[in-house]
Amino acid sequence: MSAANRIDTVFAALGAQGRQAVIPYIACGDPYADATVDIMRALAAGGADVIELGVPFSDPMADGPVIQRASERALANGIGVPQVFDAVRAFRTGDAKTAVVLMGYANPIEAYDLAHGPGGFVRDAAAAGVDGVLVVDYPPEEAVEFGARLKSAGLAPIFLLAPTSTEKRMRQVGEVAAGYVYYVSLKGVTGAGHLDTDAVARAVPRIKQHVKVPVGVGFGIRDAASAKAVAAVSDAVVIGSALIQALEKQPRDQVAATAREFIAGIRAAVDEVRKA
Repeated sequence: MSAANRIDTVFAALGAQGRQAVIPYIACGDPYADATVDIMRALAAGGADVIELGVPFSDPMADGPVIQRASERALANGIGVPQVFDAVRAFRTGDAKTAVVLMGYANPIEAYDLAHGPGGFVRDAAAAGVDGVLVVDYPPEEAVEFGARLKSAGLAPIFLLAPTSTEKRMRQVGEVAAGYVYYVSLKGVTGAGHLDTDAVARAVPRIKQHVKVPVGVGFGIRDAASAKAVAAVSDAVVIGSALIQALEKQPRDQVAATAREFIAGIRAAVDEVRKA
């Protein structure tokens, strides 16, 4: 199965059943350097369809304090791009189905390419078994070359849209996006504010006028109830800060079980929503 096909296959299968994707986010190397693969496997076993794996960065400006702390812990644990690729490779030895998307910032990617040659990040991500890449600070007009490189390697370039996105920006994203787009449901950083599902319900149809890939919604989804509400108006539910909070105080021998239990609760809630 080619890399990008994993995301497409997941959404096609769910769509045929009238179901929505569950997409948890974790930071690679958090809360323990050696726990990431165990957590990824637990998330898959609990019902995750796509796993967004955060690439740690020292200045994650779009992230709130919870994910900032996760990135800081991961960096303190010695995690960089090579260790992220190692985790994906290890995960792939037992899971050829669950899609994996790397989420992060331009700086670590560009530093990796400086060290490993132009296109090294995309080449090595594809070899490791990555399916898509979301670079928070690469807007579509600045990511044409990077997006083309991803697509040529079979990876999906994934982009953010927000309540402030213009029709022009939606069209730009629609021209280059693959896999899915990530709609940021709130103005502000991750983990902030209160979710307005009515506003999300109005936004998603507008996005779909310009974007032909599924629309996932994240930011502000904290529990089963908010996940179910978002699932009713979107193609996927993305949940990060609440999961990281559930994991960050767990001892090493409990993180995988905690991850599985947490995401299984989200999965069950999302599966209460069925679309024709």
